[in-house]
Amino acid sequence: MPNSGYLCADNKYALIAGNGDSIFKRLMQLIGRDDMAEDPRFAQNDGRAQHAEYIDSVIGLWAAQLPLESVLQQLHDAKIPAGKIYDAKDIAEDPHFIAREMLIQGELEDGTPITLPGIVPKLSATPGRVDHKAPTLGQDNDEFFSQLGIDKDTLADWQKNGII
Repeated sequence: MPNSGYLCADNKYALIAGNGDSIFKRLMQLIGRDDMAEDPRFAQNDGRAQHAEYIDSVIGLWAAQLPLESVLQQLHDAKIPAGKIYDAKDIAEDPHFIAREMLIQGELEDGTPITLPGIVPKLSATPGRVDHKAPTLGQDNDEFFSQLGIDKDTLADWQKNGII
């Protein structure tokens, strides 16, 4: 404790893991809370866990004043484990995600291009691939209902009554 995501001034989240005793102390010193760094209640994890909400609020107030990159740089310099919590834009622009083909380009039935999740796991002998476009809404209904033994008259009645 603490080990949570904190909202930064630029609406990005930093994951901060200050859960080791010495790490917590460095974190409190970094954010200007020497009083908490030296408080015997917070010297060990069990004491910090009892005051988790308060500690999270203190860290949250600090993070909220700075943009994510500043928060991460300061934490890195102080040797406090931290990282960026990715949003969809971060994933789409990350060179590692791109290099690992974690996002691939596909196409909808109407030809509209779409970004899809890549194939995982990445296997050399059987790498996987996308062979078919996603079906349109209801595209396979007739086949599905037929397999269930539902006849065309029943389907027509359901359509007339707004069931399907």
